[in-house]
Formats: sequence, structure tokens, C-alpha cells
Amino acid sequence: MNTIQLSNGILIPAIGFGTIGQFGKQVEDNVAFALKNGYQLIDTANRYTNEKSVGRGIKKSGIDRKEIFIETKLAPTFYETNDAIDKTLERLDVEYADLMLLHHPLNNYIEGYQMMEKAYKEGKIKALGLSNFKIEQIQEILDICEIKPVIMQVECHPYYPAEHVKDFCDQNGIILQSWYPLGHGNKDLLNEDIINALAQKYHKSASQIILKWHTQMGFSAVPGSKSENHILENIDVFDFTLTDDEMKQIDTLNRHQPLYKVSEKSQHMLVTTIPDVDGEE
Repeated sequence: MNTIQLSNGILIPAIGFGTIGQFGKQVEDNVAFALKNGYQLIDTANRYTNEKSVGRGIKKSGIDRKEIFIETKLAPTFYETNDAIDKTLERLDVEYADLMLLHHPLNNYIEGYQMMEKAYKEGKIKALGLSNFKIEQIQEILDICEIKPVIMQVECHPYYPAEHVKDFCDQNGIILQSWYPLGHGNKDLLNEDIINALAQKYHKSASQIILKWHTQMGFSAVPGSKSENHILENIDVFDFTLTDDEMKQIDTLNRHQPLYKVSEKSQHMLVTTIPDVDGEE
């Protein structure tokens, strides 16, 4: 597995398995399958309400814990809950998380970050990061933190390479990680002529060309799939290299706007709703 070195020296796999929208036995089986077939990074979150099942999948894989990079995200409604990190680790059934992110810049995210710093010092988290933060909010964290964030997870794909936040993060030694790296369910990206011409040239799928673009941009990416064939396909991107000219061709797809639109309803839910993380999914 190709890896990216974070600014604190930790190596993160370039491609991971995203678990959003999967629950119970489905995600348990898919996590185990992914780990048995070359994945090392598993991405989840409090708000996905599947951490228990993800933890069971990790155990089911039989892979040594030291060989697995476990990433999760703290929900905004837990930023002032003292035992939220311990409860997260308990659900995952692990002693530490390799990476924990603040999921959204909502509620008291400063206190949430400081709570993660405390857990970092206690050895419960190996690396800290942010998700969906704007540049000014990242700067706010940088201004007050003792332990620097090393990852920023954000919507990112050829239609929206998040170039402004990327430039800022590059200047501050923060690696971008892409959620919905294949375009947030937008089929147009998979059907772009440029992408399909490259897929034909390299005998790869459109998804593999896009994920290769991510790795060559220096991003980590966490695509998810419920299909075993697609899970295998998404990690099979390290046996070819796009040329500089081909990367420039893909750059022409940039629409400079994210596909995901934040609504007032979704914002309200994020700041007020406590995810049902303790039940069986």
C-alpha cells in the first residue's frame, strides 16, 4: 500500500475504505473484506452510527491491529462531552485511534480540539485533524493549538479540487483527504470523455483513473462501496502513473464549486442531534 507521511511522521495509507451509509453486518463484512484484500485505512465517524460494527469488522478480519489505520470523527454534539473519546474507542473496541478529526466547525469546536489534544497526550489518539473547516477556522485552530492538525478532510474531486484550501494546507504542512472522492454520486464525472479515454488507455475503470488523480495530487482518499468488486477495484490503482499532460487534462474539468450543498436543516441537525451511537446498528 502506498502511504503519505504526515507532518508528525506518521504514515497514512493513500487509499482507505469509507464506511458512511453502511450499517450492521453489511459494514462489518465489508470492513473485514477490505482489510483482507489490501486495505489498511478504515474511515468512520460518530455520526455514521456504525462504529460498533466497524470494530467488529476489524476484529473479524484477523489482521493485526498494528497493521490497521483507524480513523474516526468526533460529532459536534460531543465537543463538550468529557468521555466522548473514551466512548468512541469503546465502540470501536480499540485502545487508540490512529487519527481523529473534528467532524464539522460547529458548536464549541475549540473545546473539542483541546479535548482531542488531551487524548493525544494520553496516547489515545496518534494524530489529529479537521473535517469540513474553512480556511479561517483552520487558522483559528492553528493559532490556539499545542498539537498541530495533520489532516484536513474535505469534499475533493476533479470537479472541485479544493484548490484554495489545498494551497493553505500545503503552506501549513496539512494533508488533504478526500471524502466522496468520486464526485458525491455525480455520474457526470465518471462519464467525462477525458476520464474514459484515460481508462481505455490504461485498461482501468473511470473510478480508478479518478482515484489515481487523487494519489498523484498528494491526497489521501476514502472511497466507500457496498460491492466487493468495487472495493477491490478502488485500491488497484498503484500499477500505473498518469503523465503530467494527462493530469493537466483532468485539471480542465475543475468547476470551482463543491457538489455538496449545506442546508439550514442539515446544519441544525449537526449542532443539536445526538447520534444514536450506543445502539446496535
